Amino acid sequence: MNTFKVSIQETSNNAIIKFELNQFITKHESFEFNNIDEAKLSPLAQQLFYLPFVKKVYISSNFIAVERYNIVEWTDVKDEMSEQIEAYLNDGGIVIEASANAAKKVPVTVYAESTPNPAVMKFVANKRIVTSLFEFTSIDDAKLSPLATELFHFPFVKRVFIDENYVSITKYDMAEWQDITIELREFIRSYIENGKEVVLPNAAESLEKTPTQLDNQFENLDDISKEIINILEEYVKPAVASDGGNIQFISYDAESKNVSVLLQGACSGCPSSTYTLKSGIENMLKEMLPGKVEMVEAING
Repeated sequence: MNTFKVSIQETSNNAIIKFELNQFITKHESFEFNNIDEAKLSPLAQQLFYLPFVKKVYISSNFIAVERYNIVEWTDVKDEMSEQIEAYLNDGGIVIEASANAAKKVPVTVYAESTPNPAVMKFVANKRIVTSLFEFTSIDDAKLSPLATELFHFPFVKRVFIDENYVSITKYDMAEWQDITIELREFIRSYIENGKEVVLPNAAESLEKTPTQLDNQFENLDDISKEIINILEEYVKPAVASDGGNIQFISYDAESKNVSVLLQGACSGCPSSTYTLKSGIENMLKEMLPGKVEMVEAING
């Protein structure tokens, strides 16, 4: 079984802190508890309420948020609390009783959204479904994702890209979106609503996509590569994510001043991606890193 790891995230409210997990702890559902009596269906929340400074507990798909009373500061207790949550989960502690899951079943909505790539449709859910992004190009490639594996059983599905709260599907030319969109949307909606696993708990770790692994990879890069990644993260990724895709840094060559990136999801094979790359990303990097970047080349995922 994959080990639970907790990372501490501060929030805009200094009374509330988030303990983010490397895998899901509820079936895409959220629960809020204001006291120990309300928390009788959550053994984990009850444990937390035994701490005198805990005012409110909020449990969601992959994090636990806790609001404190002012009798302590988070700096004094957050590390110990993080260790307690991690130990509880790794000892097989129950987060939410099964009866609560049944009572709390919230309707899932999924809507289809076209992308700049005519071969790709984005299916957006009203809740978070993964903690990292994943791309699968074949059924053999999709072993770590039960959802992607099932989607590849549709003969017209060519590629599956999953991020945060959406699934981007690339189709073969044999089918038209008007004939398959409703079927795919309903399949994805039903799959998520039934609490089935989207990706396996160890998927991010196996593909070296956990926050810790990504941080370590980042720290091992040269300074220019770090600057390029930061620019892509801040200025480029939000825009391409809204179109159902992703751009991932691969490498930077200091001699040729060439940058290589990987296009994923709707960006992969998109007719407009070459224009976006040249007129947008390449110009931006040249302007923000003068003399450091000559060319950006893309590899389709």
